[in-house]
Amino acid sequence: MKKFLLLLLLTAGFAHGQSNVFSLGSRGKITIYISEKWTFESSDFGDRQMISVKPRDETNAKMDLNISYPDKDRFDTKARLKQAVEVDGMRAAEGSVEGRAIAKAFVLGAGYGYHVDFTDPKLVGKPPKKDDFKTGSFGLIRLAPDVVIEISILADGFNSAAYNELLGAIEGMEYSPGRGR
Repeated sequence: MKKFLLLLLLTAGFAHGQSNVFSLGSRGKITIYISEKWTFESSDFGDRQMISVKPRDETNAKMDLNISYPDKDRFDTKARLKQAVEVDGMRAAEGSVEGRAIAKAFVLGAGYGYHVDFTDPKLVGKPPKKDDFKTGSFGLIRLAPDVVIEISILADGFNSAAYNELLGAIEGMEYSPGRGR
């Protein structure tokens, strides 16, 4: 059912959406598809690129991507990447409803990745408040040995339309490899 809803959201985004292409220089490019209710801001620092996705309206959600180009492939296996995501999430897990960091796989067309999900116990049952997010997903995606994306998705619930649209944009992202370093 979740995959059906994700496909439905992605299809709706393509029908009334936008595609944003981000050059990774000689490492290729990524294309992110999402509805027009979101805006993109990007900054290129040479050794990394930062992309923020924010709503045009009062939707209380946002997504940040930090694309880096490591010299050494620390995540050459899915197991290493999964372990890194869980270790990175341990600190946040202590203060969350979940209480521990359990990595979940992203469903990707290229590469592989994992994320951990947390709920803020202080906000459970309270009405939404702008820029005060009830839930967060944090993870890593390895597109190539020299292309890694650190991701955070913040929203008012894992079942919210905004969260699922942002997650769908990541899972529907296309990667076109370049010639390499």
